[in-house]
Amino acid sequence: MTDNKEQDDKINITSHPLKGWGLARRLDGIGEYYFSQKLREIDELNKQGKNIINLGIGSPDLPPHADVIKTLQEESSKPNTHAYQSYKGSPVFRKAIADWYAKWYAVELNADTEILPMIGSKEGIMHICMTYFEEGVSVLVPNPGYPTYGSAVKLSGATPLLYELKEEYDYEPDFDALTKTIAESKTPVKGMFVNYPQMPTGHNGSKALFKKIVGFAKANNILIIHDNPYSFILNEEPMSILSVEGAKDVALELNSLSKSHNMAGWRIGMLCGAKERIDEVLKFKSNMDSGMFLPAQLAAATALGLGKD
Repeated sequence: MTDNKEQDDKINITSHPLKGWGLARRLDGIGEYYFSQKLREIDELNKQGKNIINLGIGSPDLPPHADVIKTLQEESSKPNTHAYQSYKGSPVFRKAIADWYAKWYAVELNADTEILPMIGSKEGIMHICMTYFEEGVSVLVPNPGYPTYGSAVKLSGATPLLYELKEEYDYEPDFDALTKTIAESKTPVKGMFVNYPQMPTGHNGSKALFKKIVGFAKANNILIIHDNPYSFILNEEPMSILSVEGAKDVALELNSLSKSHNMAGWRIGMLCGAKERIDEVLKFKSNMDSGMFLPAQLAAATALGLGKD
């Protein structure tokens, strides 16, 4: 310290940059999320009076059902709904998810052990990667596909192996090519992302396809992560990979209220699968957040209980 406080403040502000600091190596090759950057560009163009029509990220332009908003308002006004919540989510919300899966997908889930609410399913992608993948393993990622799959795999330290989805195969995996990819991989292939209805091709899944995926996973000892947020979009027969016999042995399914219930900004999703897998992911997730706002969970339960209309 000197006798001149003004000089000391100047030194502290300008003369002591952090030396040797930089981004962690895990961010090598990771750019800012595409839509994060693109939406900022669109905002700037709109400020210039361009009136850009956004055909990018799929964000609903309608509100949730009025009953959903009413539940949020009523529950938020109660004095006892503002505390920390269970890391496994509200039992009311988990039961609503179980009932929803039984009604729409014909899948039986134990609400206490086979469901883990998520702050959006995108969060779940990261949790799964950090739970199971690491340096020295590889993960199969669809191309084209949701960019977050590859980014989350890289952030975990693992290596994404792109597999092509081609029109000639109806945008379904070429299992012969995948078998060759696994055989030639320099590191063990531990997981595979799939997504039907598929983004961005729009191709729908089928029970036959899901059976092939489950059989392929069992034959190659890999974890399937099925991302299922689009099952109600232009689709009269929503499906879950968990409806296939034996799927819980090898598959986890992510789902979301973002598209199906016009609740994208609410950040409400879920992870479904065998108790052992849910418990494993919870080890990571419980160290990353402190649960979801209870009124939002109860409003989501209302949403899941609404009729088809």
